[in-house]
Amino acid sequence: MVEPRKPVPTVKFIDEYCQIYQNIFPEVRSFEAFKYLHIGMISDIKRKTLPSIAKVIGLDNHQGLHHFLTQSPWDVQELSQQRLELILYVLQGRPIVLIIDETGDKKKGDATDYVKRQYIGNLGKTDNGIVAVTAYGVLSGMTFPLLFEVYKPRERLQPGDQYLTKPEIAAKMIKQLRAMGFKFNLVLADSLYGESSKNFIQILDELNLNFIVAIRSNHKAWGVTDAKVKYSEWQRFKRVFSDLSSEDRYIREIICGDNPEIKYWQITTDKEELPKNTTWYVMSKFPNITPREVGNFYGLRTWVEYGLKQSKNELGWADFRLTNYPQIEKWWEIIFSAYLMVSLHSEQLLKLPPQSESNFSSHPWWDKGKGWKNILNNLRLILQPFVLFNFIKPWLQVFTVPKLSEGFFKLQMLVNNLTRSIFQNLNIPYGKFSSA
Repeated sequence: MVEPRKPVPTVKFIDEYCQIYQNIFPEVRSFEAFKYLHIGMISDIKRKTLPSIAKVIGLDNHQGLHHFLTQSPWDVQELSQQRLELILYVLQGRPIVLIIDETGDKKKGDATDYVKRQYIGNLGKTDNGIVAVTAYGVLSGMTFPLLFEVYKPRERLQPGDQYLTKPEIAAKMIKQLRAMGFKFNLVLADSLYGESSKNFIQILDELNLNFIVAIRSNHKAWGVTDAKVKYSEWQRFKRVFSDLSSEDRYIREIICGDNPEIKYWQITTDKEELPKNTTWYVMSKFPNITPREVGNFYGLRTWVEYGLKQSKNELGWADFRLTNYPQIEKWWEIIFSAYLMVSLHSEQLLKLPPQSESNFSSHPWWDKGKGWKNILNNLRLILQPFVLFNFIKPWLQVFTVPKLSEGFFKLQMLVNNLTRSIFQNLNIPYGKFSSA
């Protein structure tokens, strides 16, 4: 029996992370394409199209990457399952904040599965596009992706599809994550979910989960019995942002309803004028929570917008040129995997040394911040020798410059040797997450 060849090495941190999933792929070329897409997605090229990624990797064309997404027989659900099992292993029982939201992208025509004229939150209006419900985790300020599921409009259902509303999709996700063993100390969501008492809030109650959700200004709890509504005194609090800056906000409780576990709140930047764009209505179920905690916990929802902007703009969420949803699903799942790879380099998730203590911190472009984007910037620096050499290689077919090739090879070797393993303190047993 012929021994299968080993995968072509790329960059140490890419190879190390992707090795966890190697058992999923039936052939070496498929696994190599999986690694190549991770490199392309976290690289700093503006559009993450397959031809552009092929140039970053040094491939002659993008056909192998396209085949990987459209023809290679690997199971996207198995990849998702192993990624979630890895997150569970990393969390080691720590509870997280769960954030539910949706993301939409404008698409022309109706050739792409599940595209329809519908509300696109990113655009703030109705347009032709595709929408997915997403679930993100937050731990000590670091975001990481958990699940996504495309919203399937009634008019675009395919044979075998079941219609689910977005709140129903979100509830199904939460049940799946709980069944796997994820622990949540809080669930955050916007008003689409906060107003869905039967399909979403009821599920949170059944699972005995704490939540803070947005609601509309004309919420039914006080819309019908306005005369019985009372308000507490305004309290000022400091809204602390992810960069540790702060801003004065005001909050008061709206006292109404018969359920003592449920509280209603009004949050604003100006208690006199109550400006429409910066005044929010919130419903909470969280024992003994203080007004300040409500304001700052609800502010965590900005992490969703922050996280989605990262995955969409930085990693190429909407850059697929595919029309078949099973292929789009593979693209999105690899985006989630690449996003997680970046998150795992944080000191919050794996208790790694700060970015300021890295072996590469003397590089003048090294970013010493703790956020996801700071880490992505540093991983792009580590990728640079590999990527830049691939851009230069075509010139070496025109001119022979042996010393140049030798210099890049030495630089890549030095970078790889100095790259710390993110799993050095966790003892990841490769193959542990195989579902076979």
